[in-house]
Amino acid sequence: MTNKLLLTLAAAAALALPAAAQAQGTLRGAAEGAEVGADAAGPIGGIVGGAVGAATGTVGGILGIDDRPRFRTYVRERNVSSYSWGGPVRVGTVLPDDGVTYYEVPTEYRVRPGYRYTIVNEQPVLVDRGHRIVEIVD
Repeated sequence: MTNKLLLTLAAAAALALPAAAQAQGTLRGAAEGAEVGADAAGPIGGIVGGAVGAATGTVGGILGIDDRPRFRTYVRERNVSSYSWGGPVRVGTVLPDDGVTYYEVPTEYRVRPGYRYTIVNEQPVLVDRGHRIVEIVD
């Protein structure tokens, strides 16, 4: 019974996503959600995690898809030092207050106030006020 309900919810969530939202955030969110869901609850968890991750990736994209390459170039041109993190760089990881330098995102990228960027393991990331990684700029 529970498996049928989860499968139905996953299918409904997947169908509810707008077709135009098949941007990089959606695909990456679906992949990461499916991986985490499968690890936690097997195949059904993978299905639900993929659907939820896709929705989160679509809604949670801070940088517009067209701004990502420009922003990546902007960050590289600044040649700021990278923070060495001992684990994988993932959305949701909370970075420490000390030892990491956080930078303001220029207004030309139209990022809502409260988000900053840093470099972790040579990857540019956007973080929220709590230093939680909210987007990996790859």
